[in-house]
Amino acid sequence: MITKIFVSLPVKDLKKSTELYQAIGFRLNPQFSDANGSCLVISEDIFVMLVTHAKFQEFTTKSICDAKVSVQAGLTLSCESRAEVDETVRKAVAAGATTPSEPKDYGFMYDYGFDDLDGHNWGLIYMDESAAQK
Repeated sequence: MITKIFVSLPVKDLKKSTELYQAIGFRLNPQFSDANGSCLVISEDIFVMLVTHAKFQEFTTKSICDAKVSVQAGLTLSCESRAEVDETVRKAVAAGATTPSEPKDYGFMYDYGFDDLDGHNWGLIYMDESAAQK
């Protein structure tokens, strides 16, 4: 059974990208971090690996896309409240991220997000499961 997820993202400036993710509350795991990459703990089972382009290129024969222009995947995390969604986006923007769109309220779900320094898009949602069942 699959138990954990590690999302690897190529980044141009490892130091600045690491600082952005730490600013929104992700914890650096120094055991799996070095000059080529940073392991950031999102939760007990979710990790984001920020990797320099040179190191990332060792894992693939494909070219690295410019995430400011192209999208390969949507990365979405659930939050415990609307306030947590807004606060996480606020922290990300204060650390240099941008918001590609305004928050969206679907009644049962609240959706907002940010693009990191390299353009990787992170969605943050709060879902009221009791409202979704109606």
